[in-house]
Amino acid sequence: MRSLFARLSAGVFLGIAVLLFSSPARAQVVRTADATIRGFHESDFPRIKKLADNVYAYEDLNGTLDSNLAFTTNSLIVVTADGVLVADGQGSVAKTRRMIEEIAKITPQPIKYMVICADHGDHIAGNSAFPANVTFIAHPTSKAVIERQAQAAAGRGRGGAPPAPVRIPQETVSDRRVLTMGGTEIQILFLGRAHTGGDLHIFLPRENILFMSEAFFNRLYPSVGGSRSAYPIQWIETIKKAEAMNARMVVPGHGFVDSPDVLKEELVGFRRALENLVAESRRMHTANVSLENAPRGINLGEFQYWYRAANNMPDAVRQVYLEIEGKLP
Repeated sequence: MRSLFARLSAGVFLGIAVLLFSSPARAQVVRTADATIRGFHESDFPRIKKLADNVYAYEDLNGTLDSNLAFTTNSLIVVTADGVLVADGQGSVAKTRRMIEEIAKITPQPIKYMVICADHGDHIAGNSAFPANVTFIAHPTSKAVIERQAQAAAGRGRGGAPPAPVRIPQETVSDRRVLTMGGTEIQILFLGRAHTGGDLHIFLPRENILFMSEAFFNRLYPSVGGSRSAYPIQWIETIKKAEAMNARMVVPGHGFVDSPDVLKEELVGFRRALENLVAESRRMHTANVSLENAPRGINLGEFQYWYRAANNMPDAVRQVYLEIEGKLP
């Protein structure tokens, strides 16, 4: 029997072949999170995309193009007459500092709020680059995660070089909070657990834009993160709540920020990928297939061609097993 990797790799060329849609309006849309297949160079990043007046998406590469991490990490920038709100940072101090410099080219307004929508390192590791007077907001679960990270960093720093500073959120949102900045309404929402235990979303009702952070990846196979903090079964319900909001545009935390129509289609596709993952994992679990052997029996169907499917699926299956067995915190 061929290995999982071999079976997934065998379909790569077919997968690439079906990435282009034939309709004239979408003929140039490449449905993948892989920047190399999209034809980008590292010099093309970071990229700023205007989503509406005073609203921008910031895309930077998560890893180098010669790695298997050649997808984007995205931030949201909302400019108002009363300052700037940023949702999610980048994965290093240097990358986050670059983002702050790019924001300064857009507006002289200072950054006032930084919303931590996902507490993983690829979104918060550079947070010390933000000015000291920026207010950080997170879900209570994410705040607890970051506090533990700060304690661990302090422990590692004893007797050696001082650890990199960890910015602890000063404020939390456990359900819903509405900010009004310079006449712009900004809703900070918790729709349920998904990629982490404390995923937050940003909704701009006037612009009808929903930033979903790591609750939505555009054509990147579902990942439970290096800390294995995801709740795949609950994640599906969280996405359904987001879909029910019927936003004009849904913005992913990873993967390219495409047109509104494409992104709405891809959100449905991402939910279906999660549903396939959960259904197949349940099938293996019901058949008493061991966790060690389960990934080899999973049928990913159309999702086998998604970027990093072979990398992300085994840990995702493990997380479903734990969720089925009630072993997640």
